[in-house]
Amino acid sequence: MFLRLGNQLVDLSHPQVMAIINITPDSFVPTCHCVTEVAALKAAATARQEGAAILDIGACSTRPGAVPIDEAGEWKRLQPALRAIRNAFPDAMISVDTFRAEIARKAIELYGVNMINDISGGSEEMYHVVAEKKVAYILTYNEQETIGTLKKGDIVVRCLDFLVRRADRLHRLGVSDVIADPGFGFNKTLEQNYELLTNLRMLQPAGLPLLVGISRKSMIYKPLNISPEEALNGTTVLHTIALQGGAAILRVHDVKETKQVIELCSYCC
Repeated sequence: MFLRLGNQLVDLSHPQVMAIINITPDSFVPTCHCVTEVAALKAAATARQEGAAILDIGACSTRPGAVPIDEAGEWKRLQPALRAIRNAFPDAMISVDTFRAEIARKAIELYGVNMINDISGGSEEMYHVVAEKKVAYILTYNEQETIGTLKKGDIVVRCLDFLVRRADRLHRLGVSDVIADPGFGFNKTLEQNYELLTNLRMLQPAGLPLLVGISRKSMIYKPLNISPEEALNGTTVLHTIALQGGAAILRVHDVKETKQVIELCSYCC
């Protein structure tokens, strides 16, 4: 399976790494703050050197409890870092982490962004932007209004239905490259997160490559009563489970360690 990002193809028959580059002062992993252009550029260079296939750049925090900054503030943070990274690495495959259609449009038009990572589950406005601009789109399962009513075992079926319906809409609009993200940590209980993780194979009928974003999240550090900074070992364990479940892309804070997990899992997964 290949993912088309602009004029380049990413081979998803071998799992790939997406590096998180947060242009925010309030990431839940403090060591990953890149609030300056220089810091963002350094983080991008390190991620590429360590083997990241995709750089995911975000300027509006979506961590639990965060109050999103407005659109103007998001763009003010994002643009300098995006410009610096694109100028330094013109061939880089860049994703922008945003739920705002206008931010997506400007990032694509001005800096040739290859992919939009939308944790909201999407809107018609966003769908039309990615269709018009012919970029890849990460479709995240995120349903705030219904998640609390689900019974045990329902979350996987609900997620699959959501992904199939939304992907069909995107395909009808002309978006050819859609990646499915089960949305770990977004409006889900701890138990629901683990139901999805242990049943990733059940999402395969959606026919979409799976992206898993669990790096250092609360589903790891809360059960262990540790901090996000201490959650690398737990992240490695869950990345192994995700790869065994068919994950094609891992979105991570720690590129080098994740590449090692992928390499070792290639012998047995």
